[in-house]
Amino acid sequence: MSPAPVPVPQGPAGGLFLAGDPGYEAARLPWNAAVDQRPAAVAHPADAGEVAAVVRMAAASNLRIAAQGTGHGAASLGALDDVVLLRTSRLTEVTIDPRARRARVGAGALWLDVVTPAAAHGLAALHGSSPDVGVAGYSLGGGLSWYARALGLQTNSLTAIELVTADGTLVRADADHEADLFWALRGGGGSFGVVTALEFDLHPIDTAYAGLLAWDWRHAERVLTRWADWAGTAPETVTTSLRLLQVPPIPEMPEPVRGRQLVVIDGAVLGDNADAERILAPLRELGPELDTFTRLPAPALIRLHMDPEGPTPVVSASRMLAGLPAGAIDAVLNTAGPDSGTSLAVPAELRQLGGALARPAPGGGALACLDGAFVLFSCGVVPTPEAAAQASADARRVAAALAPFAGGQEYLGFVEAEVDASAGYDPRTWARLRAIRAAVDPGGLFVANHPVPPAA
Repeated sequence: MSPAPVPVPQGPAGGLFLAGDPGYEAARLPWNAAVDQRPAAVAHPADAGEVAAVVRMAAASNLRIAAQGTGHGAASLGALDDVVLLRTSRLTEVTIDPRARRARVGAGALWLDVVTPAAAHGLAALHGSSPDVGVAGYSLGGGLSWYARALGLQTNSLTAIELVTADGTLVRADADHEADLFWALRGGGGSFGVVTALEFDLHPIDTAYAGLLAWDWRHAERVLTRWADWAGTAPETVTTSLRLLQVPPIPEMPEPVRGRQLVVIDGAVLGDNADAERILAPLRELGPELDTFTRLPAPALIRLHMDPEGPTPVVSASRMLAGLPAGAIDAVLNTAGPDSGTSLAVPAELRQLGGALARPAPGGGALACLDGAFVLFSCGVVPTPEAAAQASADARRVAAALAPFAGGQEYLGFVEAEVDASAGYDPRTWARLRAIRAAVDPGGLFVANHPVPPAA
């Protein structure tokens, strides 16, 4: 059924686009260019009132609603034939309250929009590793930052969330108002309404000792073994990742790594230089070919990981790991290492967890902590369907090889495919999420990445 017109402004940046309309093709495209999403309509509301109008229009037209900022996680949305895709990209407010150490941002803001104004006051957010990732989707799904082992998940820094619910009402959820909804949104994702704005705590961080260490791929076994041992005893002030990389020979990549096959450890240490150097010493003993760790201003960390900016076709797989014993290291090397024949640009990325991530945040939400020791992410850039098929198989092969070493609930923030979202929560949390979804959206109006179905 085609939707009736909705009173949102028409123009190049906004309006309502139906299939076949001029502007529909550009409006429907997500950041992940490997996903061919084709919704019934695309809306670009300019404010919360227009978001509410779109929600009411969709409900009256027997259509569903999927909110999307950038579309990094578009692969997990599924078919959108009966869905109005509500793009939040015009909701870009960013306000910093330095006295309260708090940010208020619109649901369409990117992390790049936040880090610089926060840094002007000596403050930092728990942002991710990509400057063009949206604040809202990242925050609602968890949020692993370079400060995560010291300060926990970004979702538990949220102090208030404004959203439009299934009846078209704008509500504010915080610890004192709509407390169940506030709990569910912090880690439960977008199944409960269309978020229009978020408020969250900032942290007094103006610099960090950060950078990367890099070795040629032939040193992969030695580096991975040392890093796995080191990560288990490293203090909470340090958060790192280890990646096996096949860096493409493109101008966007820095000259020292362009076109290379490398083992890279990157991350950040909170504290003074002497402490940081002592912490990193066991890794530096391995004689990295490249060592860029130094004192950096906090905003520089947004590009530390060298993630691609702008629409990119990607496929991936993920796995939460209880640890990295010798058998797990062998599995990584056999499926993602120098002799694996992998097609992936990032055959294996391992994020170091533990520390504050392992402890339930006081007053935390549905994702109060992560109970694994590492999380695996394997990713390929796929310019053609044939490349996508090969990369998908290669990524799944890495994740499958590490299945014997899995532990805890999956981190859905790294799962870019349609899966049973209950894998991301313990049974009690999942039951509570489903009950709250039934209370606020019993008809299943909202479509989300990793949806929480209403309880029967």
